[in-house]
Amino acid sequence: MKRANRSAYAAAALVIFLIELSIASYVHDAFIRPYAGDILVVILIYCAVMAVTDFSPKTSMLATLVFACSIETAQYYKLISLLGLEHLRLARVIIGTSFSWLDLGCYGIGIGIVWFVERTR
Repeated sequence: MKRANRSAYAAAALVIFLIELSIASYVHDAFIRPYAGDILVVILIYCAVMAVTDFSPKTSMLATLVFACSIETAQYYKLISLLGLEHLRLARVIIGTSFSWLDLGCYGIGIGIVWFVERTR
């Protein structure tokens, strides 16, 4: 897989970040916010990693997936409560508060989309 230039990844990360903010602010449904948002977040993280590192696409995909699954695992073990951060809204948003097997599936779908796009590009 050939790597695109950093500015393309940075632009993609910015666009996806703005979409994520819009979803968080205006969408209150049972599909887009919980599932599409989780798919997009791994794509966002991947693009951000590619924008600021020299990692290969494969390494970035793996690191992104491991990071996302680690955050979800931290939610399973109630890390936010263990750290005493449940009163901080930003911490709840970043770390999250509830574990879901479906979230792990969404992360896999997101990385699958990244792989497909990188492979066909």
